Amino acid sequence: MAENESTESSETRPNGRKIREGLVVSTKMDKTVVVAIVDRVQHRRYQKTLQRTHKFYAHDDANDVREGDRVRIQETRPMSRLKRWRVIEVLERAR
Repeated sequence: MAENESTESSETRPNGRKIREGLVVSTKMDKTVVVAIVDRVQHRRYQKTLQRTHKFYAHDDANDVREGDRVRIQETRPMSRLKRWRVIEVLERAR
């Protein structure tokens, strides 16, 4: 019984890693890109829709992502002081 419990917990995480989609705004660092995520939220009192932008530092091992690309990033272990995400795939290339 103890063996079954350990195999189940190793196969699936209880809380899956977060996945976000965003636009690459900077590629000036080595193996690191800055991805801007835009969230639309409603103002509590005035009900107006606002755009909130949050920047994430993501690891790009191959250095193949360029500015303007639309990418999907996934939460990962801390890789540096600011870098806690990694690039999974490029959804759309910049023109």
